[in-house]
Amino acid sequence: MHVGRLVFSQLMDFFPRHEFAKCVSRYKGNRRIRRLSCLDQFLALAFAQLTGRESLRDLVTGLSAIPEKRYHAGMRNPVLRSTLADANEKRDWRIYGDLGSVLIKQARKLYQRESFGVELEEMVFALDSTTIDLCLAVFPWAHFTHRKGAVKMHTLLDLRGNIPSFVRITHGKVNDVVMLDQMAPEPGAIYVMDRGYTDFRRLYELGQRAGFFITRAKRNLDFRRKAYRKVDRDTGLRSDHTIVLCGKKTSQRYPAPLRRVTYFDADQGHLVFLTNHFALAARAVPQLYKLRWQVELFFKWIKQHLHIKRFWGVTENAVKTQIWVAIVVYLLVAIARKRLGIQREMNEILQVLNIAILEQIDLYQLLTTDTLNNTKNGAPKQLALFDF
Repeated sequence: MHVGRLVFSQLMDFFPRHEFAKCVSRYKGNRRIRRLSCLDQFLALAFAQLTGRESLRDLVTGLSAIPEKRYHAGMRNPVLRSTLADANEKRDWRIYGDLGSVLIKQARKLYQRESFGVELEEMVFALDSTTIDLCLAVFPWAHFTHRKGAVKMHTLLDLRGNIPSFVRITHGKVNDVVMLDQMAPEPGAIYVMDRGYTDFRRLYELGQRAGFFITRAKRNLDFRRKAYRKVDRDTGLRSDHTIVLCGKKTSQRYPAPLRRVTYFDADQGHLVFLTNHFALAARAVPQLYKLRWQVELFFKWIKQHLHIKRFWGVTENAVKTQIWVAIVVYLLVAIARKRLGIQREMNEILQVLNIAILEQIDLYQLLTTDTLNNTKNGAPKQLALFDF
């Protein structure tokens, strides 16, 4: 007898079904579908992400063993491996990409007042990419080097809440700097990026669109100093100059003044930063650049706690579908965390959901501190496997 709702079904309450229906309709996802609808496909893949299934066979075998719970989780019909594999390979991945864009807007609105360690009114974003290695023999379309294949996940991370505000999944050979052409900068926002994005023509265009940037300067930069400002050397700052570029090409590509800030770090030595933000306190420049590592932590987190290393299909469409479903699951958990007022970190929430996703317990009660402590005290040998 079924009493109460499953944790999985409660989490799916935060899933925007009406917006998802629009995405499905936009790409005709349910056209000529008899058994496995796009909603069923998503629920099965989301369940696989939350429970750590390693393959489609693993997922289907697990679901077939719990038909009643599968039904109450929202999957009304049995999930067949061949049907799900066909859906992953053929149904347009943009359905889930557009769904991710909808959830990004919702999540950013919820986290817009979140503190990120530096007292600023401006929005601050970290731009970077991560390479996801693929076996070239299995994924020949993803040729990266003569020995391996790869895709890249380019991400612009909103540091207020660590919410990805822009995601592009491309071939592994796509240069990172191309993403500066594709993103739409928010006026007044600050974009933090590493030296790989130093393309002065593109950075100048970013400034012309009212965006600010902070990046590392290359060692062979040819410039002339125009002005300087005093700095407090006790804070690690060494210089704060206004410069103009003198290189034959760079001076044409970036004809405006730049700000060059030098900072000494005990571990990394002297660091030189370039920015077009002249009103920003000099000490804030290295502080904001240090926060760029949040996007690296996001990549590490999503690879560890969600599943984008082993893929459940070999086509480009299947790979992009799986990555986008992983991002959607991350966003759903982030939205649920904020709306329920949960203070736990995201990794802890995912660990608990992994264990209790098919339990019949109130989601808020499950994720509150007291409940988690009681659960740990009640079954220490089991949960010790998941305590990091």
